[in-house]
Amino acid sequence: MTSWTDDEPGEAFDDDDDDDDDESNSVLLRVDAVDDPVRHLRLGEIQVEGRMPYSSNATFLVHVEHEGRSHPAIYKPMRGERPLWDFEPGLHRREVAAYLLSEALGVDVIPPTVLRDGPLGEGSVQWFVTADHRQHYFTIYEAYPELHDRLRAMALLDIIANNTDRKSGHCLLVEATDTTPASVWGIDQGLCFAPEYKLRTVIWEFGGEPIPDALLEPVARLCARVPLEIAALLNDAEVEAIRGRAAWCVKERAFPTDPSGRRYPWPLI
Repeated sequence: MTSWTDDEPGEAFDDDDDDDDDESNSVLLRVDAVDDPVRHLRLGEIQVEGRMPYSSNATFLVHVEHEGRSHPAIYKPMRGERPLWDFEPGLHRREVAAYLLSEALGVDVIPPTVLRDGPLGEGSVQWFVTADHRQHYFTIYEAYPELHDRLRAMALLDIIANNTDRKSGHCLLVEATDTTPASVWGIDQGLCFAPEYKLRTVIWEFGGEPIPDALLEPVARLCARVPLEIAALLNDAEVEAIRGRAAWCVKERAFPTDPSGRRYPWPLI
């Protein structure tokens, strides 16, 4: 697990881009060092700060406080979901399943995410990544070749999770500091795990490349068994489809391509 002890305090969240000078629309993020983010998210008290802008479903910026420490997070309650014809209710469970799959694969590209009750009922609570929001997948790919391996890992996760919505803006850049290198994290994994092949992503630059053996080793284990903690969040058809996509990766040993040019989300950013 990546260390989460070097966050910087004092970042501001602005929920109204049309009025950047209105301080009443900003929230001061209290970012304390936390040794165990998952435990912090599970046990901490949730305080809602405001609704995130431009979200299709109800998505809230919150602070999670535990043992005198506070850290921001993103809370997505089931109560705030819009009904979808192609996904069962419970997108928050898919957010958690995507994080657990990232951990099972050892790629660690999704911020810690837990399933728990909150002020609006059951939902996912995801560690807030203090990122440079001017950056996104396309700029990261061009300017940070040292992060290409991490983007490959994210691409592999999206293939196995069958992500239908990997927009460019769903890739967050955390700049390097004196003690840690730059990194990239994936967010918004609610539209994943459909049994039918629905991959839509902006990450196609690695298409046709061999999947590194180090990434394929944990994928092979999924062919035999999907971890129970992931399976418990999905239905039987979705779990079986994970095994099928993992088997495809092991057999082909290469990232897929998109000859149609249509497997992109919209909007791209």
